[in-house]
Amino acid sequence: MLIMEANNSNVSRAEELKLLANEAYKAHKFAQAIDLYTQAIEVNSQNAVYWANRSIAHLKLEEYGSAIQDASKAIEVDPKYSKGYYRRGAAYLAMGKFKEALKDFQQVKRICPNDPDATKKLKECEKAVMKLKFAEAISVPVSERRPVADSINYRSIGMGPSTSSMSAEVAVAALAMTVGAAMVMMRTAVTAVMATVVVVVMVALGALWWRGFHGGVYTKSRVHDLDVEPQYSGARIEGDVVTLDFVKKMMDDFKHQKNLHQRYAFQIVLQTKEMLQALPSLVDINVPKGNHFTVCGDVHGQFYDLLNIFELNGLPSEENPYLFNGDFVDRGSFSLEVILTLFAFKCISPSAIYLARGNHESKSMNRIYGFEGEVQSKLSEKFVELFAEVFCCLPLAHVINGKVFVVHGGLFSVDGVKLSDIRAINRFCEPPEEGLMCELLWSDPQPTPGRGPSKRGVGLSFGGDVTKRFLQENNLDLVVRSHEVKDEGYEIEHDGKLITVFSAPNYCDQMGNKGAFIRFEAPDLKPNIVTFSAVDHPDVKPMAYANNFLRLFQ
Repeated sequence: MLIMEANNSNVSRAEELKLLANEAYKAHKFAQAIDLYTQAIEVNSQNAVYWANRSIAHLKLEEYGSAIQDASKAIEVDPKYSKGYYRRGAAYLAMGKFKEALKDFQQVKRICPNDPDATKKLKECEKAVMKLKFAEAISVPVSERRPVADSINYRSIGMGPSTSSMSAEVAVAALAMTVGAAMVMMRTAVTAVMATVVVVVMVALGALWWRGFHGGVYTKSRVHDLDVEPQYSGARIEGDVVTLDFVKKMMDDFKHQKNLHQRYAFQIVLQTKEMLQALPSLVDINVPKGNHFTVCGDVHGQFYDLLNIFELNGLPSEENPYLFNGDFVDRGSFSLEVILTLFAFKCISPSAIYLARGNHESKSMNRIYGFEGEVQSKLSEKFVELFAEVFCCLPLAHVINGKVFVVHGGLFSVDGVKLSDIRAINRFCEPPEEGLMCELLWSDPQPTPGRGPSKRGVGLSFGGDVTKRFLQENNLDLVVRSHEVKDEGYEIEHDGKLITVFSAPNYCDQMGNKGAFIRFEAPDLKPNIVTFSAVDHPDVKPMAYANNFLRLFQ
C-alpha cells in the first residue's frame, strides 16, 4: 500500500514538473524547460512524453545530438509513441541527415496512417532524399571541378553553356519526359528492369547537361558585358575601388530592402576571395598600445542588428577594427545584406575587419537554413557556388597580440594541440565531420572537467581543465568563442578563461536574448563587454528562404 502511494506521488510530482516545463517552453525559456523536464524524468523515467518534450526543447537550442538521444529514449520506453519518431526525424532533418529522417517519418506514417500532417512531412522528406540522390548521381568529382571564381570576370559574365552538347531546354525537357515515363512504368507494373533503364537514362542526361553547364556557364570565351542599366538607382562602384561612400550608400539601400546590382556584388565577393585565400588558417592580429579592437559573435543574417552594432560602436576602419567570429549567414532572412556589407568593408581596408569561419559557412548548412535560397532569390544561382568557394577561404581562428585565442566553436578532442597545428590545417574545403577543423567550428564548453559527447551531434564538449591546458601550452590568456545563444549575449566560463559572445539579439525573433560584443584595449587586453537589445526589422520572418521541409517544423 505504501509503495503504491509512493508511486502515485511520484507520478503526480512528475506531471507537475512537466506542466511547469511546458509553460517555460511556451515562454521560449528552453534551457529552463530542459531543466524541468529533466527533473520530471528523474522522478519518472518511464513516461515517453517527458523524453520527447525534452527532445524538442533541445531542438530549439540547436542541440541536435541531445534531441536525437532523448527521442530515441522515448521510442525505447514506448515503441508506438509516434512523437518519439517525429522528434528524432526532425533532429535528423536539422542535421541534414535526410535518409535517417525518412525512416522515422515512414514509421510515423505507419503508426498514424490518417494523420495529414505526418503525410505532408513524409512527402517533403521524400523530396529531400530524392534531390540528394540526384545531386549525388550527377556530381562532378572534386578533382574535375573548376573553381567558379576563376572563370568569372565581374565586368562580363559568360552566357554558357558553351561546351554542352545539348541546350538546357532540351535537357530539361528530356529529363521531364523520362521522369514521367518512369512514373508511368512504376504505376503500371512494368518490369523493374525497364524502370531501372529509364532512371539510368535520366541520370545520364542530367549528368551530361550538368557537366556542360558547369563547363561553360561562366567561361570568358563567350561573354557579354554586364551593363549597369541606366535606371539602376542603387550604390555604384566607380572603377575598381570600393569606397566608404559606396558602402554607406549600399547599407542604406539594404536598409530599405533594395538589392545591389550583380556586377558590384561580383566585384565585392571576388575581391574578398583574393584577400582571404592569401591568409593563413590562423591569423595573428596586432593591436598597438592605446588602441582598441572589437570582437563580435554570430550575426546570423540579422542585418538590422548589425547596423545597430555599427551605430553603437562605430563603422569598421583601421582605427576601429572588428573581428566577426563566424556564422554571418543562415536563419535570419537578411543574410546576403550582412555578408556583402562585411565583405565590402574588407575591400575598403583588410585590417579594418577580420572574418572567421563558422559552422554555418558551409554548403550543407546554407542549403538547409536559408542562405542558399536567399542568394538564389536576391541574386542568382551563380552566386551560390561562388559564396561556397569564398567561405572555404575564411580563416579558422585568430590570435590577438599573442594572448587572446578567438575561434567560432571551441577546443579539441586531444591535448597537445599547438597554434602551429592550426596554422597547418588545409582549410580550403567543406568542413569535415571530425578532426581539428571540425572541432574548431563545432565544439562547445561544458561546466564539468574533461570531455564529453557533443550535444549538437558534431564536435565535442570540453571542460575548464581542457581550456586551462590549451592556454598554458600555447602561452595564451583567454579563449573567446561564439556559436551559442546566451541570454545576456555572453557568458564567462572556465574560471574566467573562456568567454562566449553572441551578437544576434532576440535570435530568430523568438529567443528574447540580448546581443553582445567585446572591446579589447591594448596593451592589457582586458575585455569590456557591451550588451544590446534587438531592433525592429521589416516584416520578413527568419527562415523565410529555408528549405520548405525545415520550415514545417518551425
